[in-house]
Amino acid sequence: MEVAGYIIAVLIGISLGLIGGGGSIITVPVLVYLMHVNPVLATTYSLFVVGTCSLVGSVRSYKKGLIDFPVVFVFGGASMLSVFTTRHFLLPKIPDPIFRIGNMVVNKGSFLMVLFGCLMLAMSISMIRSRNKLTVVPADQARNMLPLLLQGIVVGIVTGLLGAGGGFLIIPALVLFGKLPMKTAVGSSLTIMTFSSLFGFFSTYAEYHINWVQLLSFTAIAVSGIFIGTSLSDRISGASLKKGFGWFVLMMGIYVLTKELMRL
Repeated sequence: MEVAGYIIAVLIGISLGLIGGGGSIITVPVLVYLMHVNPVLATTYSLFVVGTCSLVGSVRSYKKGLIDFPVVFVFGGASMLSVFTTRHFLLPKIPDPIFRIGNMVVNKGSFLMVLFGCLMLAMSISMIRSRNKLTVVPADQARNMLPLLLQGIVVGIVTGLLGAGGGFLIIPALVLFGKLPMKTAVGSSLTIMTFSSLFGFFSTYAEYHINWVQLLSFTAIAVSGIFIGTSLSDRISGASLKKGFGWFVLMMGIYVLTKELMRL
């Protein structure tokens, strides 16, 4: 099963290389169900994987001048603060088990995976129904930083709690409120995910027992997939891939929810 996990790690990187996001949402389920990592620890691993992969992508975006640093500072600063608060104060406060009803026990790991399954369903629907309506942005309109700040806090909570990068939440916010062109929004999103994810990991990793060989191997394979995805980006329609990947995430989300609810 671990071999299948490493194979899917390549697909995670390919997705990030082709469409600038999406792949990170399946990192935690892969780590939990194929790599047999504890769900809470898997969210920590995912922060490192997502952050490292996003770093590679953001470096490429920086070289192309596709990062808006004022927006990154506002959104990313709020996100990093929210990640820190969530990892240090909210996540440890979640009881384990959360509650019992007769013979049914809902533990912390199952609760996080159910939340993750719901997030996967929401993201998959967003990807499937996407029609790229966000590509045209009025350049003469003033930026509204307050919504960016608030959404940065929301994304930070999602990242800190579930280990997901939140790119599917970040990009629409950067386009609608930051008034960024789509390519700049993708580059800025990768930069925000780099800072928030790696900050979340390195601020809490000492609290967990990290299998560095497993984590670094998985991350290296995912990063290699980014370069594959980048090389394929001129040959494959990003819109078609995004919709196809959305269906894959939908099936994964249904699988996660079904598996966890059957355990109750």
